[in-house]
Amino acid sequence: MDNDIILKMTDIKKNFGIVQALKGANLELRKGEVHALMGENGAGKSTMIKVLTGIHQIDSGKIVYDGNDVIYKTPKESQEAGISVVHQELNMMNDLTVAQNIFIGREKTKMGLFTDDHAINVKTKELFKMFNMKMSPKELVGNLTVGRQQMVEIIKAVSMDAKVVIFDEPTTSLTETETEELFKIIENLKQQGIAIIYISHRMDEIFDITDQITVMRDGEYIGQVTTKETTKDQLINMMVGRTVYEDPKEFSGVKDGAEVVLTVKNLNRKHAVDNVSFDLHKGEILGFSGLMGSGRTEVARLIFGADSRDSGEIFIHGKKVDIKKPEDAIKHGIGYLSEDRKQYGVVVGMSVADNIVQPSLDNYIKKLLIDDKLIHQTSEEYVESMKIKTSSTHQLLKNLSGGNQQKVVISKWLAQDNDILIFDEPTRGIDVGAKSEIYSLMNELVKEGKSIIMISSELTEVLRMSDRIVVMCEGLKTKELPIEEATQESILHYATVRKGEDTYE
Repeated sequence: MDNDIILKMTDIKKNFGIVQALKGANLELRKGEVHALMGENGAGKSTMIKVLTGIHQIDSGKIVYDGNDVIYKTPKESQEAGISVVHQELNMMNDLTVAQNIFIGREKTKMGLFTDDHAINVKTKELFKMFNMKMSPKELVGNLTVGRQQMVEIIKAVSMDAKVVIFDEPTTSLTETETEELFKIIENLKQQGIAIIYISHRMDEIFDITDQITVMRDGEYIGQVTTKETTKDQLINMMVGRTVYEDPKEFSGVKDGAEVVLTVKNLNRKHAVDNVSFDLHKGEILGFSGLMGSGRTEVARLIFGADSRDSGEIFIHGKKVDIKKPEDAIKHGIGYLSEDRKQYGVVVGMSVADNIVQPSLDNYIKKLLIDDKLIHQTSEEYVESMKIKTSSTHQLLKNLSGGNQQKVVISKWLAQDNDILIFDEPTRGIDVGAKSEIYSLMNELVKEGKSIIMISSELTEVLRMSDRIVVMCEGLKTKELPIEEATQESILHYATVRKGEDTYE
């Protein structure tokens, strides 16, 4: 084998009962290379990483790592061999310091009994200096932003004398500045000869930082391409086997004189939302755009009653309503797809069916008994219509891919038959094929007369889906743009305008 090849996985197959998760997958990784592993949700990327790191055992195939045939039986074995993973879902101990989290399980001790905090603080400072990170080793992790916690997780992974580092959707919770810091760390790792497997659905990142790309589809190896020799359209076609169009919307689809279904007047919450007002029309997708911390999600949570407002009024179909908690919002026909599906959107320990009917469970109770047959029938309909990849509706949600979990969250609000839907980052962490399906679904919903508030950090998504766009900055609504007048440049301009500046609306 070529001396530069640090990892080669050949004809890997893995079954879970009747589900064939990997059908002959391949991956070839070289030292000092950033290699993207791409594919739609359910393509087999996560399973590929899990069989490499010892979480699952392969049924057949061959793994050669650092010149040796290997099959790791536990994640600890692969970690000790120099394979580190930065997981998408954080696993931090909030009550421990940054240094303690980085060296947990590898603590330096005094006299073999007591943790030597000074020693791990010094070592952590050295790591931060190596990667040009500005953070205190003594800071409690619970006091850090999600983005900062992610950076701690990354430093922890690369601190283990790794030869291969696997990044799973690492920028999902990072700001633009933190993303730039991450890319500098990755470049630093490359210079040290460390190989990177990079999993992301963000095309711009893939083309910015990777050298090679391996594409998987439905558990199979589709091909490997050199990044600088391929195009976005070619890559998407490899991933989904079809062309996915992402052209911006040219004109609003809302009918003239459409009813105002939701009015928000002078909504306020200290330090988060400042006097925000807007209308939502029947059959409209109202996009909310702005940089991280602009107050978009905070507005959504106030409308849904997840947070309490200091002042402001909410009207539904012209009638003033008092929404103090999510149950009130649901009764008034509002559904909320949270940006954090794991914390607010789903119960991963419950089945697909139970998650889908969760907010509308009262509809499935007859004579004090739960109608399991009706629950099964309803959930089957949504699994089919939403193309949710699952072995059955009894499957635990934690066993589904992130994209399929997101589809379950959407399904539960559709099953509730809400007229007003708030979608906060509806395609975060979802591949291009699943995105296209969700976009089609949203368009169908507004054709049926439902109304959608869509919050998104992706400008291409906002421009593709919105009939009208509200732009926010630091809790303020700075501009309302008809889709006919909106551009990436105009949105970014108003996303950085502060109150009192000449161009503030």
